Amino acid sequence: MLLEAQVGQVYDADIPLEAGSQRDPLGESGQDAALALQWSRVRARLQDEIGEVEYRNWLRQAALHGLDGDEITVMLPTRFLRDWVNKEYGGLLTSLWQSENPAVRRVDIRTRPAGGITAVPNLAEPSAVLAKSTQPARRDAEDRSETAAPLDPRFTFDTFVVGKPNEFAYACARRVADGHASPGFNPLFLYGGVGLGKTHLMHAIAWELSQRADEVTVAYMSAEKFMHRFVSALRRQSTIEFKNELRSVDVLMVDDLQFLIGKDGTQEEFFHTFNALVDSGKQIIVSADKSPSDLSGIEDRLRTRLGCGMVADVHATTYELRLAILEAKAARAGVPVPGRVMEFLAQKITANVRELEGALNRLIAHAHLFDRPVTLEAANEVLHDLLRAYDRKITIEEIQKQVAEHYNIRISEMSSVRRARNIARPRQVAMYLAKQLTSRSLPEIGRKFGNRDHTTVMHAVAKVTELMAADTDFAQDVDLLKRILTV
Repeated sequence: MLLEAQVGQVYDADIPLEAGSQRDPLGESGQDAALALQWSRVRARLQDEIGEVEYRNWLRQAALHGLDGDEITVMLPTRFLRDWVNKEYGGLLTSLWQSENPAVRRVDIRTRPAGGITAVPNLAEPSAVLAKSTQPARRDAEDRSETAAPLDPRFTFDTFVVGKPNEFAYACARRVADGHASPGFNPLFLYGGVGLGKTHLMHAIAWELSQRADEVTVAYMSAEKFMHRFVSALRRQSTIEFKNELRSVDVLMVDDLQFLIGKDGTQEEFFHTFNALVDSGKQIIVSADKSPSDLSGIEDRLRTRLGCGMVADVHATTYELRLAILEAKAARAGVPVPGRVMEFLAQKITANVRELEGALNRLIAHAHLFDRPVTLEAANEVLHDLLRAYDRKITIEEIQKQVAEHYNIRISEMSSVRRARNIARPRQVAMYLAKQLTSRSLPEIGRKFGNRDHTTVMHAVAKVTELMAADTDFAQDVDLLKRILTV
């Protein structure tokens, strides 16, 4: 299925306005020429402000329509783009226009009317198929909406945070998206647990391929959508059209392949589609929750073909990666989030990135709604239901591990005889927390710290209590560790 966007007779954002041209909606007057020059400068400053990638994704197709009184009208080809630009960049556009032309008080962002010249979609509308082609669509509007599998505009390579657990999968995805992959990358099979970034990488590849200079047709859908399309084609007796449509694409992307387990008819159709595309030199990209060899319930011949290309695992996140993801998301949201809050979330919410980002979204929304700063107290209040799911019985071993990680020392130092301050102080903090957070007796705690006497534990508790009263930063450190361990 090939999708097109119809745009009105207005200027492309990257083509200079020429007075007297038939495509110049502003006419030939000096005032209009000045307005065109201002628009050119606004575009240049806009690209500098938001960066080339975001500009190309969201604002390249913006076109100036005209000035009416104190209102500038800017046109975009789709409602999706109009709504997104209005929400994300409306204030910036207005500010830039006002600095160029003080007479402008408002920027009105509208959708271009249907008809006129045909433009190539460029991240304009989330869709199942992104095509650089002017070939007419072959299915009617009703079937097109049934086919659509939306691409998330947030899921690009620029917003994907790379760390040790996902760097290999990221490098493979980038290689395929850049068009530099060898035949050994076909198919590319991405696998990993829920919420670790597989779908993000799939969408990022689709967005990147849709912007390639050469013509390329990308079909992205979930395995469930593939099955529904196939069943619908059987019901309408249009399987030939279904086969031809999918086998005519340059890149086929199928997400969550494990959904086809136990669906033998759909598996067989996917197998034949797979073979037809690979034999034609077309690219296949697949994701699933397990590696091909572990996908029980998938036919052996299909499992073998899936494993014959590049298989990349997206591992569970580390603390460092989770913290980097939170920092990147907070920076994009433009909301100040204290480092201690992000450390707390990265330590507590370990299951998957989706839950982690959702927790930060809730905190940010709460801060906006109630005009309050983001704090540890707010995190405990707003996320109590989510954090409760991570509750567990606290052990001295766990306290030692968390304190050692926090102060960047080896866990073995908790039981060593070394008395250097950078070792002794974390050890005292761990003893203090063991006394506060467990029901173990002082002698029992002492034995866990290298068979120390109970009086050593008493001294540690007293010393930490004293330091917390005198040093606010130290008290906050201990409080953070306590929250990480208890909430």
